[in-house]
Amino acid sequence: MSVHRNRVGGWDVRWREGGKSRSKTFRLKRDADRLDLQIKDAKQTGMLSRIHSGAETLDEYVENTWAPIHAAALAPKTRIDYTGLYDTHISPTLGAYPLRDLTPEIIGRWQADRLAAGAARERTRKALTLLGGILQRAVEAQRIPANPQRLVRKAPPSPRDEVRPLAPITVERIRQALLAGAGRDGKSTRHDVLALRDRDAVMVSLLAYAGLRPQEMRALTWGHVQERTLVVHAPKTVRHRHQPRTVRLLAPLAQDLRQWRLASRRPGDGEPVVPALDGSAMSENAFEMWRSRAWTAALEVAGAPYQRPYDLRHSFASLLLHEGRSVIYVARQLGHGAALTMKTYGHVIDELEDAPRIAAEDAILAARRDEDVRTEFGRGS
Repeated sequence: MSVHRNRVGGWDVRWREGGKSRSKTFRLKRDADRLDLQIKDAKQTGMLSRIHSGAETLDEYVENTWAPIHAAALAPKTRIDYTGLYDTHISPTLGAYPLRDLTPEIIGRWQADRLAAGAARERTRKALTLLGGILQRAVEAQRIPANPQRLVRKAPPSPRDEVRPLAPITVERIRQALLAGAGRDGKSTRHDVLALRDRDAVMVSLLAYAGLRPQEMRALTWGHVQERTLVVHAPKTVRHRHQPRTVRLLAPLAQDLRQWRLASRRPGDGEPVVPALDGSAMSENAFEMWRSRAWTAALEVAGAPYQRPYDLRHSFASLLLHEGRSVIYVARQLGHGAALTMKTYGHVIDELEDAPRIAAEDAILAARRDEDVRTEFGRGS
């Protein structure tokens, strides 16, 4: 065993390298264990002498140490994203550099060259952050004395486009387009097609009139639908898994849900509100298929500008702000902080400063009574 408790309460990692005894002290045992694992891995792969000589390249370190030890602990989606970032943005230019030869100037020039070549600014910023994380692990393992990425000024983010919430009249046009069968190719049975149209319209209602994130909508069950609220359990992050929130259930949405539950033959409380065709919860892949087909087709039929289904959250926020709700109230309904709400919707608040207050439910009902919406779209057979 090469990890030992020392007399002052810390932990020593001891190993032999090049015929010499070496050691490093850590305050936490997990950090000592991490270095011990890296040293054992380096010995097995024949990299220990190369590491000590300073000739180990960034690609070699990532492939032989960082990926199997550190990346393995990441969530699958994060690991895939990091792999793409490294392979596309970092490795082609910096991968052949020995770790000890990477300097702030080299990394800064790499960032500038990526941007000059037309690389997406946000992806370049994320790649720089990833590179910094990789190099920090190398510092902790004593492969390099310091992290050169920390001295590189990150390029400023791209100007953020102001959100433009869809008005209820546009949301209703999209719903009616879906009810008319937009994006449906008729390959399913007549009953299935009609059921999918009803479900698709309810999906838009949940996103636009309750502000749910798509993953929250997919996880919603009928037991979460209360008389006046929706209980949202699906998290934005794992850290918030056990922090459900309640969302105000607007009357038009409540009506949509009642009608959909009746049409679905009264599924039980444990059943998903938005099911796949076989009745199971809709998967992420199934949702992406819906977005690329039915949703995109409905936007085109309704004459609406392209937006992600996620962006319908902005419509719910706008409805609440239009009736005079506070930023804190809106933030609580959306499930994020007041600062983010103010940053995202500050321009909407400014535009509504002198506008008359309109109840969210009244705005939706007025859009549903609109003669143009009711006559322009016919329910498919």
